[in-house]
Amino acid sequence: MRVLVAYATRHGATAGIAERVAAALTTAGLSAEARPVEDVKDLGPYDAVVVGGAAYMFHWLKPAVSFARRHRKRLAARPVWLFSSGPLGTDLVDKHRKNVLETSRPKEFDELTKLLHPRGEQVFFGAYDPGAPPVGLGERFVQHLPAVRAALPAGDFRDWPAIDAWAAQIAAELGAGQPRGPRHDPFAAGVAAPGTSRRA
Repeated sequence: MRVLVAYATRHGATAGIAERVAAALTTAGLSAEARPVEDVKDLGPYDAVVVGGAAYMFHWLKPAVSFARRHRKRLAARPVWLFSSGPLGTDLVDKHRKNVLETSRPKEFDELTKLLHPRGEQVFFGAYDPGAPPVGLGERFVQHLPAVRAALPAGDFRDWPAIDAWAAQIAAELGAGQPRGPRHDPFAAGVAAPGTSRRA
């Protein structure tokens, strides 16, 4: 079984998560690869897909959203999972006693859940390198406000055990290590699965 871990990253932290997921799936006995969403043109060769992206200001990176929308019919026709990275620090609860992983869920996940029917979704802690060149208006704004920039916790907060555990769940759902029959892609022969269209 071939699994694609497609990701959109701004500074590389999300790419690291995607590569870790792909490595864990491979260790579990699946054929998995991590690739930037911009490099993926065809989902035909893959039996399952994990799509991840960094989140900024409660929004998933646009390339991740565009990828999910563009390939929505093929994604909905196979097992799919979503993940996001972004919250900084290690505290699971904020000053208002709210779970930061829940409140950091990208707004686009509501729409994508209806479009793709993912088997699961996850938000992971991210990383912040204050020395990295700013990308986008938001980061440039922060660069010009030293007080705001200084208040951001710098460092790598990715929870590798949580990432490994999530990848293990995906591998188990895909039956890693169990014999499987030949892969069936309803689009490959020009026959759409029930409720789907041939056009992607």
